[in-house]
Amino acid sequence: MDHLERIWAPWRLSYVQPTGQSQPDSSETLHFPAGADPDCFLCQAAVDPADRSRWVIARGESSLAVLNRYPYNNGHTLVAPMRHVGGLEDLAAAEHLEIATMITRLVGVLRETLNAEGFNVGLNLGRTAGAGLPDHIHWHIVPRWLGDTNFMPSLAGVKVIPQSLEALWETLARRLGSG
Repeated sequence: MDHLERIWAPWRLSYVQPTGQSQPDSSETLHFPAGADPDCFLCQAAVDPADRSRWVIARGESSLAVLNRYPYNNGHTLVAPMRHVGGLEDLAAAEHLEIATMITRLVGVLRETLNAEGFNVGLNLGRTAGAGLPDHIHWHIVPRWLGDTNFMPSLAGVKVIPQSLEALWETLARRLGSG
């Protein structure tokens, strides 16, 4: 379980990198395919064409990438199949390939755009392994920088994120051609 409080500090971005988010319309009716979970934020993102309101930065034929609303670090992204499935064995070979290709592309874009020096890439299979959404498999891409851990998480249980989700979405969506 995530125990960190986040302090959004977009004004600090200029120190680590040189150089009107709207909410989804609750009256909008989304059309879910068979097997989708209308309460799943990844299923909602898969069927909602309003990418900005769902933080979607990239789409493929069978997968999508969204910004994590509760990031561990700036640029924390989730990559998932569009289908609501919970296990690796539930994915078709084409889905595996497209997800791996999307992860590879995003790592390159995040490295270039955010000057990331390293990455944690992985997934949690099942609630016991830490999956917060165990029924919709997804990979985490967490950009890392030398010294990106400091006293704040250790002493205060707080993580400082130097860029707003709005600014990050704008940057990545433009770079990935989806904005």
